[in-house]
Amino acid sequence: MTNSELKSFLDEKVIQYNTFDFIESDPVQIPHLFSQKEDIEIAGFLSATIAWGNRKMIIKNSHKMMDLMGNSPYDFVMSHTENDLERLELFVHRTFNGQDFASFIKGLQHIYKNHNGLEAVFAQHQETNSMQKSISEFKKLFFEIEHQNRTQKHISDPMNGSAAKRINILNQSIKVVYFNVLIN
Repeated sequence: MTNSELKSFLDEKVIQYNTFDFIESDPVQIPHLFSQKEDIEIAGFLSATIAWGNRKMIIKNSHKMMDLMGNSPYDFVMSHTENDLERLELFVHRTFNGQDFASFIKGLQHIYKNHNGLEAVFAQHQETNSMQKSISEFKKLFFEIEHQNRTQKHISDPMNGSAAKRINILNQSIKVVYFNVLIN
């Protein structure tokens, strides 16, 4: 595929998917709720984490996650208390439970406090035309915190043979949301 053909293909996909009708029925609507970069990243990451199964349920549970964080994901991640994390224990989406959710909040706090945020982690390990190394390194850093072993299954590692579809979709979705925030 030539660069011109690729550009044409991608332009068609933007027209197809970057519309209100598509966004309104897709989990990508969750990061679109926010305008602060960190809120967008966290909302997108958590929504992508539970993005398997019925779309309506993914959207419903993504909204529930945002509600449990007071609809201020970054503020919640950075300033939560143990009591705040206890509120998360009743959350369940398929195999992702409240303990996983609390671990993810702690992992995100670790990333923002010690590694300059999600964007910085992915950018630091980015290779030309591949996200594999950056996703794998992100997972290592994310789970430097104390966590249950079972929680690791919610982040795929392409260096172990996974396609890591959800985290790759997250990466592309975040770019679109950032772009939309910048132009509006």
